[in-house]
Amino acid sequence: MLFVDRIIELEPMKRAVGIKNVTMNEYFSLGHFPGRPIMPGVILLEAMGQVGGVMVLCSPEHLGRIAYFVGMRRVKFHRPVVPGDQLRMVAEMIKYRGNVGKIWVQAFVGEKLVAEGEFTCALL
Repeated sequence: MLFVDRIIELEPMKRAVGIKNVTMNEYFSLGHFPGRPIMPGVILLEAMGQVGGVMVLCSPEHLGRIAYFVGMRRVKFHRPVVPGDQLRMVAEMIKYRGNVGKIWVQAFVGEKLVAEGEFTCALL
């Protein structure tokens, strides 16, 4: 399942920025909290991880590989994401060694931080 609509900035292995337009038509908007739809945290984290994965996998030496997320640390949710919001996710490489990378990802709606966390991925 793809949870990113487009990548608007990309520096492989350094930085990526992705956009997700959250709509009422998303399957998760219909039943998560009836009468008050929000984007579930687990889907928000997946979208953030996908932006980090694009940043890693767009490097020429990683073509044909798969990024598996193997850990998350220091994850915080600051405010809910609701239908009508445009989610902007910024991923930055913390370090990469061997086949393991640590990526810091922040998600914003407008200028407001809605979530952040450190993602660890392994390339196979």
